[in-house]
Amino acid sequence: MEIAVQIGLLVVGFVMLIKGADWFVEGASKIADRLGIPQLVIGLTIVAMGTSAPEAAISISAALKGSAEITIGNIIGSNTMNILLILGITALIIPLAVQKSTIKFEIPFVIVITAVLAVLGLTGDNMLTISDGLILWALFIMYLAYLFRMAKKGQAVADEEEEKNAGKEENIFKMLGFIVVGGVLIVIGSNITVDAATAIAKIFGMSERFIGLTIVAFGTSLPELVTSVTAGIKGKADIAVGNIVGSNIFNILFVVGTAAFITPVVYQPNFLVDSIVCVVVAVLLLVCVWNKQQKLKRFGGIIMLVSYAAYFVYLIRN
Repeated sequence: MEIAVQIGLLVVGFVMLIKGADWFVEGASKIADRLGIPQLVIGLTIVAMGTSAPEAAISISAALKGSAEITIGNIIGSNTMNILLILGITALIIPLAVQKSTIKFEIPFVIVITAVLAVLGLTGDNMLTISDGLILWALFIMYLAYLFRMAKKGQAVADEEEEKNAGKEENIFKMLGFIVVGGVLIVIGSNITVDAATAIAKIFGMSERFIGLTIVAFGTSLPELVTSVTAGIKGKADIAVGNIVGSNIFNILFVVGTAAFITPVVYQPNFLVDSIVCVVVAVLLLVCVWNKQQKLKRFGGIIMLVSYAAYFVYLIRN
């Protein structure tokens, strides 16, 4: 009976996530068009941070409760899943064009900060403390400064759009409403899904590390999944890719950095393999989009999905 209830909650969570993501992408992309803000910047900021809200809530909450394996496992698991599973599925549905700046800066930045997280976690008695949080936050501020520069480059377009769309201010408020309502549905739907999935996992006696790297990671990555697929189908490739890359950066720098500020976060030695996998996965993404067309093609999506299947088998056996 309990399993039936939890499965029902999973379905409700999925419905809320799908509808919320649809409104969220619609609102964000139209505001970007209205103000002349590059779609990539919207994807790397508003969409990325909005869809990362579940990771932030769950990881910080887990840190406060002393569940270190869920805190770190959720972030590493989510970041790995974001690239292999989510971009893999999205690319399978529709090939994704990738901006030059994403290839030259943002993806390499993900590789660097993932390695930094592993180094910080494995030094200092396998503990992430306030000093580590400061390092992660310093990198986060640098990233925000970079985004600010990108947004300023779109200002000339914004001035033209302002004239073109004079008298349509109500559209901005309508789209902001879409973003807010969509974001709320995404977060609530994600929480319902995670709670139900975790309850089912515990019924079957799964470990906390496995739950963190798979069940919770998948649940908190659902917003990214539905948002990226929706954006890809709507032809908003910059939002689809920017959402994932931005989420991974936000997860490590903001979420783990903030958790380390609140309380020391234990980084278990057995997370080293998962961290290495996470770095390799980001490198794989870079390799898959490093082509003349600057696209993540269907073949790349297949490679990613096969890679995730192999990683999942490893987790089950360990």
